[in-house]
Amino acid sequence: MARQVEFWFDFVSPMSHIAYFRLPELCDRTGAEIVFKPMLLGGVMKETGNAPPVAVPAKGAYYQIDIPRCAARYGIPVTPNPHFPVNTIAAMRGCFVALAEGSFDAYADTLFRAVWVDAKNVGDPEVFAEVLTASGFDAAAMAEKIRAPEAKDKLIANTGEAVSRGVFGAPSFFVGDELFFGQDRMEYIADALGV
Repeated sequence: MARQVEFWFDFVSPMSHIAYFRLPELCDRTGAEIVFKPMLLGGVMKETGNAPPVAVPAKGAYYQIDIPRCAARYGIPVTPNPHFPVNTIAAMRGCFVALAEGSFDAYADTLFRAVWVDAKNVGDPEVFAEVLTASGFDAAAMAEKIRAPEAKDKLIANTGEAVSRGVFGAPSFFVGDELFFGQDRMEYIADALGV
């Protein structure tokens, strides 16, 4: 059986953005398969009593330093998004459509870059459609599929599963039943994979 790492994320999280673009190196080094687990970070935080960094002044100030520091360390572009926190409900539902249609990598690349490189407000339906169209997606078809109960139900179910397994923020990872939180836990993940 192939080594697997579950990646629990939301496009609203800048550290998920950094983690996402670090994952290929981890996969190359460990031979691991990434299992993408979209969730709604706001729902996870609400259910676990967690608060976003911007809600805690000292933590928010620290993240203003740490996000660019981490991005520079790994050569991953990050631009502060003036629309933060971006409403990612539609974008996260779209993950399930993209996973089902085999276009997830292109979709995730597009959305992470739109939010954290191009500083777009993908919570605005028109902007979301423009971002998708510019990357070759059929925005009208995607919008219809995102409104369908199946996409809504999958996001609710994944968010509930995340909470039930102990996830409290993003990015989070599982190797088997072992939870790792944060983009800075890649070496611990490699150790858990036995590499």
